[in-house]
Amino acid sequence: MSGLQIWQKNELPKVESQIEGFIHTHTANEQLKESMLYSINAGGKRIRPLLVLATVEAFGQTATQQTYQIAAALEMVHTYSLIHDDLPAMDNDDLRRGKATNHIVFGDALAILAGDALLTGAFELVAETELAADKKNQLLQLLAKSAGANGMVAGQVYDIQSEQKSLTFTELAALHQKKTGALIRFAVVSGGVLTDQDEQVLSKLDDFATHLGLAFQIRDDLLDELATTEQMGKKTKKDDAAGKNTYPVLLGMEKAKSALCAELTQARNILKSLSFNDFNPTLLLEMIKLFELERGNQ
Repeated sequence: MSGLQIWQKNELPKVESQIEGFIHTHTANEQLKESMLYSINAGGKRIRPLLVLATVEAFGQTATQQTYQIAAALEMVHTYSLIHDDLPAMDNDDLRRGKATNHIVFGDALAILAGDALLTGAFELVAETELAADKKNQLLQLLAKSAGANGMVAGQVYDIQSEQKSLTFTELAALHQKKTGALIRFAVVSGGVLTDQDEQVLSKLDDFATHLGLAFQIRDDLLDELATTEQMGKKTKKDDAAGKNTYPVLLGMEKAKSALCAELTQARNILKSLSFNDFNPTLLLEMIKLFELERGNQ
């Protein structure tokens, strides 16, 4: 087991206990609670909360309860987005992480409400953290912006509107910087906020996460073409059938692979430019490897 895997094994239960504890204590309806926990406990790599923790540790600080709460809130927002994305009105998927999607098990109405509860609960969880008021407000605003009408939601709208249309690389990257990248950027930048970094450093962290988010999407598009449904835990090759823009379709497989490598190289270079005495990007550099195509669907 690698150092990263050992770290993940130690840290993820602390994030997951925050999520599960919040849902149990803040959800009165048992069926709604069951639906929320079904998707939370469906698996996944938890890359976003891990990026929060890895960024905090990179600046020489130890994760606190508040760190785990922010990481948990982020995963709740991400899970809400998956529940809603899978609905018949959106991507119409019946398989997610190797299990039936939420609406297949609980019906459309409860799936929508479970997603709503996870989204609103995430903000309640951030509001309950024992952080200084200004830092809490900054994180609330950042999360709202990342998840909302100029962030992830905007990206999803652009994705739907661009079906059966041909986008340029610049247009497709701009779409994914919102749809996929916004929450990844929040993950990294929130780690900087939690460790009291200045605006210049936060801007560099945002640049790093922008490249990482684009790499994530390029890799996902490549795996959709190269991997099986069993490997991915979801149906593959659906994007082509839906007329969606993907990097392999736009660039071809080899150029898409090169674009992935270029984004990861940019991300590494930005980390190396953050040369502080107490800055140690080891965990973040290890996490970049999770975005490499050779890692498959770990």
